[in-house]
Amino acid sequence: MLERDEGWEAPIPPLLATVFLLIVVGGVVDLVLDKPATLFSVHVAFEVLMVTVSLGAAAFLAQGWYAAQQRLRESATESSRLRIERMEWEERASELLHGLSSEISLQFDAWSLTPTERKVALMLLKGLSHKRIARQTKTSERTVRQHSVAVYKKAGLSGRAELAGFFLEALILPEDALPSHDA
Repeated sequence: MLERDEGWEAPIPPLLATVFLLIVVGGVVDLVLDKPATLFSVHVAFEVLMVTVSLGAAAFLAQGWYAAQQRLRESATESSRLRIERMEWEERASELLHGLSSEISLQFDAWSLTPTERKVALMLLKGLSHKRIARQTKTSERTVRQHSVAVYKKAGLSGRAELAGFFLEALILPEDALPSHDA
């Protein structure tokens, strides 16, 4: 996925809307300068049709562009809100996260994972795909899969779900956070 600068905007819809508006202006100017003898000629009908279609296209593009900009602003706002929420959660849970991180490291030691296997295992726990891990570690996806299999074998686990479950199954939500079965 391509990343964009904050102020970057796609120039095509506004440019096209401007072109259509220029066609509208040009068509109207042409009609005025032609001074047609009758308003019911093929030439006038064609220019009126071109002006109308161009005006409609410009309005359609402008409306779509505005709506896309609005959705982009809303997405940016939501993304910022989620980033702040995550940072607040990490701050509140930092001591627990540090403890969990230490325990995960001790368990990796107990499984005798190599430094590369540890790195892959941690990324698997974070939920990264093999493809993304390969990109981040600058290795092939096949190599990442081989490291994953080695981790599962050394840990005596069958896969990613059991790896995550090994570390997370002991986490218990408070009673009031559990869904009610009364409904």
